[in-house]
Amino acid sequence: MKKSYTRKQRIIAEKISGGALANWRDWRWQVRHSVRDVDTVEKVLGIRFPAREKRKIKKTLDKFPLAVTPYYLSLIDTACYKNDPVYKQSVPDIRELEVTPEDMKDPLAEDIDGQGGGIITHRYPDRVLFLVSNMCAMYCRHCTRKRRVGDVDSLPSKKQIEKGLRYIRKTPAIRDVLLSGGDPLMLPDDRLDWILSSLRKISHVEIIRIGTRMPAVLPYRITGTLVEILKKYHPLWINTHFNHPREITASSKEALAKLADAGIPLGNQTVLLAGVNDCPRIMQRLCHKLVQNRVRPYYLYQCDLSEGLSHFRTPVGKGIEIIESMIGHTSGFAVPRYVIDAPGGGGKIPILPNYVISWSTNKIVLRNYEGVITTYKEPDSYEPIFCDRNCAACKLQLQLESAEEWKSTGIGKLLSNYDKTISLTPKHTERIKRRNVKREGATIPGEA
Repeated sequence: MKKSYTRKQRIIAEKISGGALANWRDWRWQVRHSVRDVDTVEKVLGIRFPAREKRKIKKTLDKFPLAVTPYYLSLIDTACYKNDPVYKQSVPDIRELEVTPEDMKDPLAEDIDGQGGGIITHRYPDRVLFLVSNMCAMYCRHCTRKRRVGDVDSLPSKKQIEKGLRYIRKTPAIRDVLLSGGDPLMLPDDRLDWILSSLRKISHVEIIRIGTRMPAVLPYRITGTLVEILKKYHPLWINTHFNHPREITASSKEALAKLADAGIPLGNQTVLLAGVNDCPRIMQRLCHKLVQNRVRPYYLYQCDLSEGLSHFRTPVGKGIEIIESMIGHTSGFAVPRYVIDAPGGGGKIPILPNYVISWSTNKIVLRNYEGVITTYKEPDSYEPIFCDRNCAACKLQLQLESAEEWKSTGIGKLLSNYDKTISLTPKHTERIKRRNVKREGATIPGEA
């Protein structure tokens, strides 16, 4: 793809490093030049905060740090920055210091449920969250893990990660591992390669997932080298984090295409944020742009009860309204699941509009997205197959492994991938008779 830059990106590069635009697409350069103070925000964006507002922002930074990539800042519409969705997600707000009675430092009880040296959260029976990095390319103002943001001293060491790996090895129930943080893609390529290879060597780990915001905030991190590393560890899935259509730029599309072309299934997790995306039209447009770029909308999260996020939280009714406006009005796979991550570590609870109106012993009354009311007749007699609970000896439905593909014959044998036959040769030709005499009756592999 031809390298191109917006006028605003050229101006920002000039202000940051004297015009080193050649480095703009270097993700390490972007991280090194992350904007971390209010004065630089003003300089880069060409705006001036009122003195009182500036003092409030600086006060917020005393508790919750600022870090935004030049790339992500370049997406802000400076003509109306206070209403810009990118600005609201990246620049501190004094309301972050407001702690309401329901706010919690660790609303999802991740620290309490920690295993493997504290970097494994084993909440569900067959999968774990593996916190391999506490660093992000940018610090989202709505982060549910604000308690850990920017804590360089607590970056998991190789020794700590080994503890997490040992926990996974000794727990055969774990079939799915989600790498999270922070952002796992902030790790150097060799560290990420080591973690993935270590997980892939564990026989009971079937699926590896990575949760990352990089395609949205630093798409240049998705390098050819990184993609080649990820490709080695299929089946591997990636969940991105786009919250607004403005985040899906030419650069982010390029990053997503690299991942999708590498055969990596992509999903997206969006957080419902007041003043950012709490609008049915915005959410539908976001989901449409995602699926255009081969990303499946996965979750729409109700904003968590972390400290300082009350100004971002919407009523649950707003989320239901958004889902109601999408179901039936757009493709089913473009509609995310709206969930609340239950406080106290209860896990994700799906929230849906109510489509069941009533229910009897043999009928269910339903409504559709248009308001059509209909009935579904249930069977008058349903007799499940008798189950003696002896799963080990089950000869009925409990055949859980892949069906065996029976041996093919004839041309089908040559077309199959599991049979080594390369030709079908009649047994009794004069040539084969001579060959058999010469080899004292030996046959040729693959003869039919």
